[in-house]
Order: sequence, then structure tokens, then C-alpha cells
Amino acid sequence: MTQSPRIAVILPCYNEEAAVAATVRDFRAALPQAAIYVYDNNSTDRTIEVAQAAGAIVRHEPLQGKGRVVRRMFADVEADIYVMADGDATYDAAAAPAMVARLIDEQLDMVVGARASEVEAAYRRGHRLGNALLTGILARIFGRTFSDILSGYRIFSRRFVKSFPILSTGFEIETEISVHALELRMPVAEIVTRYAARREGSASKLSTYRDGWRILNTIMTLFRVERPVLFFGSIGGFLTALAILLVAPLIVTFVRTGLVPRLPTAVLATGLVIVGVLCFFTGLILDTVVRGRREVRRLAYLGLPALGGDARSA
Repeated sequence: MTQSPRIAVILPCYNEEAAVAATVRDFRAALPQAAIYVYDNNSTDRTIEVAQAAGAIVRHEPLQGKGRVVRRMFADVEADIYVMADGDATYDAAAAPAMVARLIDEQLDMVVGARASEVEAAYRRGHRLGNALLTGILARIFGRTFSDILSGYRIFSRRFVKSFPILSTGFEIETEISVHALELRMPVAEIVTRYAARREGSASKLSTYRDGWRILNTIMTLFRVERPVLFFGSIGGFLTALAILLVAPLIVTFVRTGLVPRLPTAVLATGLVIVGVLCFFTGLILDTVVRGRREVRRLAYLGLPALGGDARSA
């Protein structure tokens, strides 16, 4: 880029009075040229006052949920590079310059800060296990993935941010971000970063079971939407295999005696095969639709200049 890129640090916050000042201070020290935005999501403590006193640009998103906050941040903030982290001072702000440098040097669209915790309290066992399970499921479905799909520490290019149609409302936003990058085959990277324990007075807003279920549901929804042939084909294959198991004894009996002793079973097997075939063709039809949608998203993405390209982002 002919000029220094504009960098924005964007921090979604909900009741982070105890940690937001330290977060702003750390990112100010790491990226002194960056504008730091704190997006408050209906905090009931002094998050807004503390963030303002720390020198952050404070804005408000009234609709509850991290996904809604990220959608608002991506829509409102104008920059060439976006540094997204949480306002709880758990992510290593000192790693941001290296992550930004890699984004620029390799002309990437996203760099993920994969969390490496040095203390057990920083990364609860349930969260660690859930993250591993969900990451494994995502890798199985989409073929390749990141080692930490739930990390909230990410560096984005402008063309990623401005071409990403966010649909998530809660903590499943990181999963949607990861799948969006994988589906459009964006150039991405991952850097291991330190992950610290929360400060006293700061509590995690992530529920291991409730939000874990929502994230799993998001993965399955994206599986259905982005891989319809595999999704509906699997259902069709299961129903067809079940029909064959049911009808096999009837075929043997018919060959031996010329009779069909269990007509209801034969009708059921026939119905299962019909539904299975319909599922398969449903997947084929939806795959054509998905390809069209993916092309539109890809064109929207390519409509914005690459970081470090000849034209500077507006």
C-alpha cells in the first residue's frame, strides 16, 4: 500500500468494567497508530465510563448477542485492517503487530490468534474439550479448518469485513467466520498467542452447554446450507439402506415361495426408497443454488481491492 494502512481495534464488550481499561491500554501500546473502538452491548456496570476514560471510541449496540455486535462493528467501522478481540484482557495484545505484519506481508484476509493457555484457570476444561470436539466436527465436514475455531482474536482485511454477510446472533459468530473463510477459499493463517486468565471481577459470558449447543447447531446448519449434496445424500443413503434391510427377507421369501407375506413392510420399504431418492435429488438441486450464492459472495469479495494492492481501500 502506498500509505500506511488504517488499523481499527474493535472490541465487543458486555459488563467488562474490571478489564476493559487494561484491554484498551494494552492495544494502545501495541498498536499506537490504531483507532480503538469499544462496542458496548447493554452493560449494566461502568464499562462505558471506564472505556471512555481509557481513551476508546465507545459505541452502543442495543440488540443483545455477540454476533449482533460484530455485525454492527463490521458495518460501521471504516479501516483497512481490523483487529478484533474481546474486552476482557485475556488475549495477548502484544501479538497484534506480528499478526498485522503477517496479514500485510502475505496479503491474507484473516489471521487467527490460536489460544495457548499457560494456566488452567484461563481456559476451562469444559471449554477446551468443547472447542476440540467442535473443531474436529468442522474439519470432518469442511475438509480443513483452524486449530481454534472459537478464538475471538482475529485480524481481518477490509475486503473480508465488508463482504461478510453475518447471520449469527451470539457466540457462534466465530464459527460462521471460520466457515465463510473456508468456503470462499480465502488466504488465511493462524498464529499461536498467549491466553491469560480473566481479571478479578470479570466473568465469562460463554455457557459451556447452552452456547456449545448453539455452536454445534450452527455447524450443522452450515453443513446443510453449504454441503446439501452430502447432507441430504447422507439422509437418502440411510433411508435406502434401511429399506434394503427391511425388504431383504421379503425378497428371499418371494423367491422361494412366490408370496409376499408382509405387505405393510414392503410398502414401507418402497416409501423409504422413494423418500431417499427425493432427498438425493433435493441435495443436487440445492447444490446448484448454493454454487450460485457462493459465486455472488465471491464476486462481492473480489469487488474490493486486496490489502497491499494497487488501489487503496476507500
